[in-house]
Amino acid sequence: MRPPVLHWCRMAVFPSAFRAHPWHGVDLGKDSPALVTAYIEIVPTDTVKYELDKVTGLLKVDRPQRFSNVYPSLYGFLPRTLCADKVGEFCALKTGRTNVIGDGDPLDICVLTEKSIGHGDLLVQAIPIGGLRMVDNNEADDKIIAVMCDDAVYGGFKDVSECPESVIERLRHYFLTYKHVPGEGVHKVEITHIYGREEAYEVIRRSQTDYVAAFMGARDR
Repeated sequence: MRPPVLHWCRMAVFPSAFRAHPWHGVDLGKDSPALVTAYIEIVPTDTVKYELDKVTGLLKVDRPQRFSNVYPSLYGFLPRTLCADKVGEFCALKTGRTNVIGDGDPLDICVLTEKSIGHGDLLVQAIPIGGLRMVDNNEADDKIIAVMCDDAVYGGFKDVSECPESVIERLRHYFLTYKHVPGEGVHKVEITHIYGREEAYEVIRRSQTDYVAAFMGARDR
Protein backbone atom coordinates (compact mmCIF):
# COMPACT_ATOMS: atom_id res chain seq x y z
CA MET A 1 0.00 0.00 0.00
CA ARG A 2 1.30 3.48 -0.91
CA PRO A 3 2.41 5.41 2.19
CA PRO A 4 -0.25 8.05 3.07
CA VAL A 5 2.22 10.95 2.97
CA LEU A 6 3.48 10.02 -0.51
CA HIS A 7 -0.10 9.60 -1.70
CA TRP A 8 -0.98 13.08 -0.39
CA CYS A 9 2.09 14.57 -2.08
CA ARG A 10 1.14 12.96 -5.38
CA MET A 11 -2.38 14.36 -5.17
CA ALA A 12 -1.06 17.81 -4.23
CA VAL A 13 1.54 18.05 -6.99
CA PHE A 14 0.12 16.47 -10.09
CA PRO A 15 -3.20 18.39 -10.42
CA SER A 16 -1.15 21.59 -10.70
CA ALA A 17 1.56 20.20 -12.95
CA PHE A 18 -0.06 21.86 -15.98
CA ARG A 19 -1.35 25.37 -15.49
CA ALA A 20 -4.53 26.57 -17.14
CA HIS A 21 -4.30 28.59 -20.34
CA PRO A 22 -5.26 32.14 -19.23
CA TRP A 23 -7.51 32.70 -22.23
CA HIS A 24 -9.12 29.30 -22.74
CA GLY A 25 -8.68 27.52 -19.41
CA VAL A 26 -9.98 30.09 -16.92
CA ASP A 27 -13.66 30.60 -16.24
CA LEU A 28 -14.99 34.17 -16.34
CA GLY A 29 -17.02 33.46 -13.22
CA LYS A 30 -20.55 32.40 -12.35
CA ASP A 31 -21.51 35.98 -11.47
CA SER A 32 -20.32 37.54 -14.73
CA PRO A 33 -20.78 40.13 -16.07
CA ALA A 34 -21.34 41.79 -12.67
CA LEU A 35 -18.20 40.19 -11.21
CA VAL A 36 -15.50 38.81 -13.47
CA THR A 37 -12.14 37.10 -13.30
CA ALA A 38 -9.60 39.20 -15.19
CA TYR A 39 -6.15 38.07 -16.34
CA ILE A 40 -3.65 40.89 -15.83
CA GLU A 41 -0.79 41.18 -18.31
CA ILE A 42 0.62 44.62 -17.44
CA VAL A 43 0.89 46.81 -14.35
CA PRO A 44 1.59 50.57 -14.20
CA THR A 45 5.27 50.15 -13.28
CA ASP A 46 6.09 48.05 -16.37
CA THR A 47 8.45 49.62 -18.88
CA VAL A 48 7.92 46.72 -21.28
CA LYS A 49 4.67 45.83 -23.02
CA TYR A 50 3.83 42.27 -22.12
CA GLU A 51 1.27 40.26 -24.04
CA LEU A 52 -0.16 36.78 -23.79
CA ASP A 53 1.21 34.34 -26.34
CA LYS A 54 -2.08 32.91 -27.56
CA VAL A 55 -0.62 29.52 -28.50
CA THR A 56 1.32 28.64 -25.35
CA GLY A 57 -0.59 30.72 -22.79
CA LEU A 58 2.69 32.19 -21.53
CA LEU A 59 3.32 35.90 -21.05
CA LYS A 60 5.80 37.25 -23.58
CA VAL A 61 7.57 40.53 -24.26
CA ASP A 62 5.77 42.32 -27.06
CA ARG A 63 8.02 45.38 -27.14
CA PRO A 64 9.84 47.78 -24.82
CA GLN A 65 7.98 51.01 -24.21
CA ARG A 66 9.86 53.41 -26.48
CA PHE A 67 8.53 56.54 -24.81
CA SER A 68 7.26 57.64 -21.40
CA ASN A 69 3.83 56.04 -21.67
CA VAL A 70 2.73 54.66 -18.32
CA TYR A 71 -0.20 52.30 -18.04
CA PRO A 72 -2.80 54.10 -15.91
CA SER A 73 -4.20 50.91 -14.35
CA LEU A 74 -3.83 47.17 -14.25
CA TYR A 75 -4.41 45.98 -17.81
CA GLY A 76 -5.31 42.64 -19.27
CA PHE A 77 -8.26 40.74 -20.69
CA LEU A 78 -11.30 38.66 -19.83
CA PRO A 79 -10.87 34.89 -20.25
CA ARG A 80 -13.11 33.08 -22.74
CA THR A 81 -14.12 36.25 -24.54
CA LEU A 82 -13.50 37.36 -28.12
CA CYS A 83 -14.15 40.60 -29.97
CA ALA A 84 -15.64 39.37 -33.22
CA ASP A 85 -19.00 39.61 -35.02
CA LYS A 86 -21.32 40.44 -32.11
CA VAL A 87 -18.97 42.98 -30.54
CA GLY A 88 -18.37 44.56 -33.94
CA GLU A 89 -22.12 44.75 -34.61
CA PHE A 90 -22.74 46.49 -31.29
CA CYS A 91 -19.96 49.00 -31.94
CA ALA A 92 -21.37 49.67 -35.42
CA LEU A 93 -24.85 50.17 -33.94
CA LYS A 94 -23.62 52.64 -31.34
CA THR A 95 -21.34 54.59 -33.70
CA GLY A 96 -23.62 54.57 -36.75
CA ARG A 97 -20.91 52.98 -38.88
CA THR A 98 -21.23 50.02 -41.19
CA ASN A 99 -17.63 48.92 -41.62
CA VAL A 100 -16.65 48.09 -38.03
CA ILE A 101 -15.53 44.57 -37.16
CA GLY A 102 -14.19 43.00 -33.98
CA ASP A 103 -10.42 43.04 -33.61
CA GLY A 104 -10.16 39.26 -33.10
CA ASP A 105 -8.65 39.46 -29.60
CA PRO A 106 -9.99 38.77 -26.12
CA LEU A 107 -11.93 41.65 -24.56
CA ASP A 108 -9.53 44.08 -22.86
CA ILE A 109 -10.05 45.30 -19.31
CA CYS A 110 -8.55 48.08 -17.18
CA VAL A 111 -8.80 47.38 -13.44
CA LEU A 112 -8.57 50.32 -11.05
CA THR A 113 -7.01 49.78 -7.63
CA GLU A 114 -5.21 51.82 -5.03
CA LYS A 115 -2.76 48.98 -4.43
CA SER A 116 0.65 48.76 -6.05
CA ILE A 117 0.97 45.35 -7.67
CA GLY A 118 4.48 44.49 -8.77
CA HIS A 119 3.90 42.24 -11.79
CA GLY A 120 1.32 40.85 -14.17
CA ASP A 121 0.53 37.23 -15.07
CA LEU A 122 -2.09 36.96 -12.36
CA LEU A 123 -5.86 36.76 -11.90
CA VAL A 124 -7.94 39.36 -10.10
CA GLN A 125 -11.62 39.60 -9.25
CA ALA A 126 -13.01 42.76 -10.81
CA ILE A 127 -16.33 44.62 -10.96
CA PRO A 128 -17.08 46.20 -14.36
CA ILE A 129 -18.39 49.76 -14.10
CA GLY A 130 -18.20 50.97 -17.71
CA GLY A 131 -15.95 51.10 -20.72
CA LEU A 132 -14.26 52.99 -23.53
CA ARG A 133 -15.59 52.37 -27.01
CA MET A 134 -12.36 52.38 -28.95
CA VAL A 135 -12.17 52.00 -32.71
CA ASP A 136 -8.71 51.12 -33.99
CA ASN A 137 -8.50 51.31 -37.79
CA ASN A 138 -12.19 50.36 -38.08
CA GLU A 139 -11.86 47.49 -35.58
CA ALA A 140 -13.84 47.43 -32.33
CA ASP A 141 -11.30 47.38 -29.49
CA ASP A 142 -13.39 48.10 -26.38
CA LYS A 143 -11.69 48.64 -23.05
CA ILE A 144 -13.85 47.57 -20.12
CA ILE A 145 -13.28 49.72 -17.04
CA ALA A 146 -13.52 47.84 -13.75
CA VAL A 147 -12.58 48.18 -10.10
CA MET A 148 -10.79 45.56 -8.07
CA CYS A 149 -13.13 43.72 -5.76
CA ASP A 150 -12.93 45.04 -2.17
CA ASP A 151 -10.49 47.81 -3.11
CA ALA A 152 -10.48 50.45 -0.36
CA VAL A 153 -10.64 53.43 -2.75
CA TYR A 154 -12.35 52.19 -5.91
CA GLY A 155 -14.15 49.06 -4.74
CA GLY A 156 -17.41 50.82 -3.91
CA PHE A 157 -17.92 52.34 -7.37
CA LYS A 158 -20.91 50.91 -9.22
CA ASP A 159 -20.77 52.94 -12.43
CA VAL A 160 -18.17 54.87 -14.40
CA SER A 161 -20.09 58.08 -13.62
CA GLU A 162 -18.85 57.77 -10.02
CA CYS A 163 -15.22 57.60 -11.13
CA PRO A 164 -13.11 60.81 -10.89
CA GLU A 165 -12.93 62.58 -14.25
CA SER A 166 -9.14 62.76 -13.94
CA VAL A 167 -8.93 58.95 -13.89
CA ILE A 168 -11.12 58.58 -16.98
CA GLU A 169 -9.17 61.27 -18.80
CA ARG A 170 -5.92 59.50 -17.97
CA LEU A 171 -7.28 56.30 -19.50
CA ARG A 172 -8.55 58.16 -22.58
CA HIS A 173 -5.24 59.92 -23.10
CA TYR A 174 -3.23 56.73 -22.78
CA PHE A 175 -5.19 54.76 -25.33
CA LEU A 176 -5.36 57.66 -27.77
CA THR A 177 -1.59 58.13 -27.74
CA TYR A 178 0.10 54.83 -26.86
CA LYS A 179 0.54 53.80 -30.50
CA HIS A 180 1.88 57.15 -31.69
CA VAL A 181 5.51 56.91 -32.70
CA PRO A 182 7.29 60.09 -33.89
CA GLY A 183 8.48 59.77 -37.49
CA GLU A 184 6.02 57.03 -38.35
CA GLY A 185 2.61 57.23 -39.99
CA VAL A 186 -0.45 58.20 -37.95
CA HIS A 187 -2.24 55.22 -36.43
CA LYS A 188 -5.93 56.10 -36.40
CA VAL A 189 -7.38 55.36 -32.97
CA GLU A 190 -10.65 56.88 -31.77
CA ILE A 191 -12.60 56.71 -28.54
CA THR A 192 -16.15 57.40 -29.62
CA HIS A 193 -17.94 56.92 -26.30
CA ILE A 194 -17.41 56.42 -22.60
CA TYR A 195 -20.24 54.16 -21.52
CA GLY A 196 -21.67 52.94 -18.23
CA ARG A 197 -22.11 49.66 -16.45
CA GLU A 198 -25.11 48.24 -18.31
CA GLU A 199 -23.48 48.82 -21.68
CA ALA A 200 -20.29 47.21 -20.39
CA TYR A 201 -22.36 44.18 -19.41
CA GLU A 202 -23.72 43.98 -22.97
CA VAL A 203 -20.24 44.14 -24.49
CA ILE A 204 -19.05 41.37 -22.15
CA ARG A 205 -22.03 39.15 -23.01
CA ARG A 206 -21.47 39.67 -26.72
CA SER A 207 -17.77 38.86 -26.37
CA GLN A 208 -18.72 35.61 -24.62
CA THR A 209 -21.09 34.78 -27.47
CA ASP A 210 -18.34 35.51 -30.00
CA TYR A 211 -15.96 33.24 -28.09
CA VAL A 212 -18.42 30.35 -28.03
CA ALA A 213 -19.12 30.73 -31.76
CA ALA A 214 -15.42 30.78 -32.62
CA PHE A 215 -14.05 28.10 -30.30
CA MET A 216 -16.81 25.96 -28.80
CA GLY A 217 -18.71 25.76 -32.09
CA ALA A 218 -15.55 24.71 -33.93
CA ARG A 219 -14.96 22.00 -31.33
CA ASP A 220 -18.47 20.59 -31.83
CA ARG A 221 -18.24 20.41 -35.62
